[in-house]
Amino acid sequence: MVKQVNINKIRTTAENYYRNLDFYCSEAIVKTIKDEFELQLPDDIIKMASGFPIGIGGSGCTCGAVVGGVMALGLFFGRTDPKDPKVTKSMNLASELHNIFMERHKCLCCRTLTKDMTLGSPAHMNQCISFTGEVAEETARIIARELNIEIV
Repeated sequence: MVKQVNINKIRTTAENYYRNLDFYCSEAIVKTIKDEFELQLPDDIIKMASGFPIGIGGSGCTCGAVVGGVMALGLFFGRTDPKDPKVTKSMNLASELHNIFMERHKCLCCRTLTKDMTLGSPAHMNQCISFTGEVAEETARIIARELNIEIV
C-alpha cells in the first residue's frame, strides 16, 4: 500500500472517469481508490459498484457516489470473518462519510439531488461529476487519516 496520496489527483481522476463516461459515480470512486491506494485486488471489485449509479440502478434512491465511497471504505475497514467486531469501525466511518455529504447537500436521495434536471444534461453531468470527485476526496481523506497515510 502507498505511504502518501495526492488528494487532488484522486478527485480529478474520479471526476474524469465520470466526465468521460468511462465509469459512473460509484464505479469511478471504487476504481480510483483501489488504484490510487495501490490495493492488490482484482478489478472485478469495480463490478460490485455497477448497480448503484443514478440512485441504485436508475431508481433515484441513494446517491451512487456515496455508496461507492462506502464500498471503498469497506475495502479497507470491512470484515470477512463472521462476528468480527471491526464492522463497528467500518460502520462508523461510513456514517462519517454520510454525514459529511448530508451537511453539504442536505439529502442523499438522487431523485431530490437531481430534481428539475434532465438525465445526462450538462447541469446533471456537472453536478454528478462534482459529487463523484467530492466523495472520492472525502473517502480518501478518511482512509488516509485512519491508516496514517500522508496527504500531499
